[in-house]
Formats: sequence, structure tokens, C-alpha cells
Amino acid sequence: MVAVRFGLSVVAAMLLGAAVAFAQPALTLGTASVGGTYYVYGETVAKVLSEKSKLKVVAQQTQGPNQNIVMVDEKKLELGMVTMGVALQGLQGTGPWTKGRKFENIRALFPMYEMTLQCLALKKTGITSFAQLEGKTVGTGPKAGTPGTYFPLIFDALGMKVMARNGQSADMGIQMGDGVVDAFCFGAGLPIPIFSELDAGQQINFFTWTDDEIARIRKALPEFSESKIPKGLYKQQAADQKTVGLFNFAIANKDMGDDVAYLVTKTILENNSAMVKGHPAAKETIAANAVRNSFLPFHPGAVRYYKDKGIKLDPGALPK
Repeated sequence: MVAVRFGLSVVAAMLLGAAVAFAQPALTLGTASVGGTYYVYGETVAKVLSEKSKLKVVAQQTQGPNQNIVMVDEKKLELGMVTMGVALQGLQGTGPWTKGRKFENIRALFPMYEMTLQCLALKKTGITSFAQLEGKTVGTGPKAGTPGTYFPLIFDALGMKVMARNGQSADMGIQMGDGVVDAFCFGAGLPIPIFSELDAGQQINFFTWTDDEIARIRKALPEFSESKIPKGLYKQQAADQKTVGLFNFAIANKDMGDDVAYLVTKTILENNSAMVKGHPAAKETIAANAVRNSFLPFHPGAVRYYKDKGIKLDPGALPK
């Protein structure tokens, strides 16, 4: 009789656990537009979290980091993906997109990868350098994305008059082929999906900046660091190209439960092989890269994970 009661108790507990799991609302992760790394990487994050933890996560296409910050800050998204430059603008309310508002409710969870900037144009245009974009129409991806935010600032830093055109990154490739835009300047984790597609189907010139131009960009926008895009990443890029980049982090609202934030951070950082299968850029999604954040407060749940792993976070990124 005791054994029967124990068995029934176990079954009841299992059913109750299943009911709770079934009732748990899905967490929504803000990504970016189709054709960019965010979209592919975000789908991978959602899949890994859903398969490797008890969380249910769905990826939602957005305009990119700017919109993700706004929606996470306002609790319209549980999770989001941001570049650190845009995150700094959001915290300080300095970017034009913020309209002076400070988005202070966002918290960092885990490092993603470095976003590097690069441009391309059809060979038939004869465009092989950034300086040649003077007076041209250039696609820069969604307006609320990091490239859409920063390329106009880069044009200003270099004293250039360029007509920036916004839209889905996949659409930018089509518009370049149709002659609507003269070039396409973008940034994401490498390799950029839409760049790989264009490299495979069109005659392309890839280009970035000279040393002097990079120095001028970094003087005006110190959040950028120097980076490099290796030769052979795209079949038509025959040499290394110097560029600038920003690291990316996943974020949550400060009111997310500590245990949930801990589980999200732990699951992603301890399933790197599954992440890399989704996109090669995830090779940089490791706990050691948490130190690449020097200003955006980490969520206390994430801090607990890094403490467990012996990762010493930058003091500027510790919760106040």
C-alpha cells in the first residue's frame, strides 16, 4: 500500500511538473532582419535554450539593436541582442534614435561575437574604396540596426556626403543588383550571410578603409576597436582587410528573475558546439569574452554564473 501511494505521488509530481512546464510562457528573443548574422544567430540561441534547458524561447525578427533595447527596456521582449556601441548610446541617451531618453533597465547576460563593418559593390560600378562613395546612394541595412545607426556617423566623421538608404539586409542585396543603391555597407558576425550569397552569385568588390580613415573614425567614435576581415572568408576577397568592430551581447530587463538569467547565460555558454553549428561567429560566444563589456551592468543572475566560473568582470559592468 505504501509502495502504491509512493508510486502515485511520483506520477502526480511528474504530471504537475509537466503542467508547469507546459504553462510556462515562451520567452521572446529580439534579433534583426533576414540576411544578417543576428537573424541566424538568434534562431540558434532560441533553439539551444529550448532544447538544452527547461525554457521555451522563440526568436522574433526586429529592426535590430536599437529596437531590441527599446523593447527589452519596456518589457515587450524578454531577451534581445545588441552591439555595445548602440547599448552605450541607449544607456546615455546620446544617439539620435534615443531622442534624449536613457534606457537604463537593460542588463547584459552573455557575450556573442564581434561585429565588423565592411562594404561591397558590383565590379561593374568600378567602386573599390570607401572614398568613392562620395555622392553615391549606399544601402546600410535597417535604420534601427547597428550599421544603419553608425554608417551615417562614419560618413560625417570622414566629411562625406552620402545618401544612406535603409531596408532589410536581404533587400539591400537585391537593390544593389538592380542599381537602386551603388554599394552596400553592413556589419555583422563573420561570415555575413547576405555577403556570402552575393559573393556566390555576383561579381563583387569588397572594401573597407585606409589606416588614416580608420584613425579618423576611431577618433570620432571611440567605442570602435580595430579589427580585421581575413582573406578568403569570401571567395572574391583576396587579401586581409582592416576594419573597425564592436562586440555584441545578449540583454534582458533588470526585472528578469535571477535564476532565469543564470540559466540563460549558463545554457548558452556551456553549449558552444551547438551554437557554432548554427553560425561560425558563435565561436566567440565564450565566458572569457564577458570582459569585453566594460559599462553595461550585468544582470545579477549572470554575475553569479561568471563568479562560479572564476571570470573577473570589469568593475564598470557590475550591477550598482
